[in-house]
Formats: sequence, C-alpha cells, structure tokens
Amino acid sequence: MEMQDLHGKTAVITGASSGIGDATARLLVSEGVHVVLAARRRDRLEALAADLGDQATVVETDVADPSAVAALFAEVRTRFGGLDLLVNNAGLGINAPFETSDPADWKTMIDANLYGVLNCTQAAIPLLRGRDGAMISSVSSVGGRHGAADWSVYSATKFAVVGFHDALRKELGPDRIRVSVIEPGAVWTEFGENVSEAIQARRESLDALAAADVAQALVFAFAQPGNVLIQEVLMRPVLQVAP
Repeated sequence: MEMQDLHGKTAVITGASSGIGDATARLLVSEGVHVVLAARRRDRLEALAADLGDQATVVETDVADPSAVAALFAEVRTRFGGLDLLVNNAGLGINAPFETSDPADWKTMIDANLYGVLNCTQAAIPLLRGRDGAMISSVSSVGGRHGAADWSVYSATKFAVVGFHDALRKELGPDRIRVSVIEPGAVWTEFGENVSEAIQARRESLDALAAADVAQALVFAFAQPGNVLIQEVLMRPVLQVAP
C-alpha cells in the first residue's frame, strides 16, 4: 500500500514557533506541503518562515482568542481554498502542587490547551470537508492518560483533549475526515513553566524524545492512504517505563 503524495497539500500548525510545531513544519515542507505557521511569537514565526522559503505562510495567532482563530482560517480559505491537515500543537504546562496553584494559571492552561483545540478544530472542519486524506491531528500527552503530581490541571486539559478526539472521530468519520491524537512522553522542548532542575534532570536520564521524533510520527499518520486512520499514537522514550 502506497503512502499519500503530500505535495501540494496545505497544513495549519499551531504553536509553530518552537518545539514540536517547528519540527513538524520543517518535515512537512520537506514533503512538499505548504505550511501555515500560527503562534503568538511573530518574530519566531518569521525566522522559521525564512528558513522554509515560499512553502510557509505566517499568521500571528492566539488560539485562545476566537476572533484571531476566525481570522486565521478565513485567510486559509481565501489563499488556499481549503485545508488538508490541522495540527493542534499549541499548549503549555505550569508545574505546581494543586493546593497552592494559582487559578489564573488554571485558566491560562485551559484556554490554550483545551479552548485552543476547540476553537481551531471547529473553524477548520468546513475547510477539511471534501479533501482526500484530510486530518485533524492534535498533540496531547502521556499526561492525558496518566496523571502526574504537580501537573494536575495540565493533565486535566490533556485528558479532555483525548476524550474530545474520541468523540469527534465518530462525528467526522462519515465525512472521511480523520481524527488522530499524538501522546508524547518526555520530550526535549521549551515546554513547561516552573519546571525544576529535577524535572530537567529526569528528561536527561530518560534520554527524552526529540521534537523531530514526534513530528515524524505525526507526518507518518497523515501520509497514510485516505481511508486509513492511525487513531492514536502513544509514544515515549524507551527508558520511560512508568508514567
């Protein structure tokens, strides 16, 4: 069975300014995909687009802002007429014991990790419909399957993303829109605020995944024939034998 030829397809990548988003953009462009880079840090997006050339378009976007998301997908419709891949990658985690955590931080994580996915997915669906091999692929986390101390609210948002996708794939399957979720374990990225030296040391001891490893899994799922759904990819370093 042959993989899809990705040349000429269009992808929107949120959180494209660093980490998994940046790596995914680079890999997709190498496969001939035009990438729409969406994030809040325009300077980082512009630097990435300069590396990628005319296969990249920058749209500064806060995924938690419905009006900004609407403008992003209106531009995609105008410029490209449709969409083949939505990568919901934007997100953040703030490390803290729940008892002493700040409710403002709860909202920040929920807005980015959950509402960002909801806002972008709803706006993308009409543009994905009717496109052969169309896919929504969202980056969740091992933390969306197994809770970890001091990551309780982050984990709650990622459990929500997994549940949302489980229902959404049943809604969109009849339209032949594939819905996939990637759940990485420890990854070397800028992810995480208030992260202790112990957590950083743990990533090193686990020989954590590279962002490019996650990007490769995501693009592999997208490149499957249009009738093939890789519904879920749970991936972690081989040394990360426990959640």
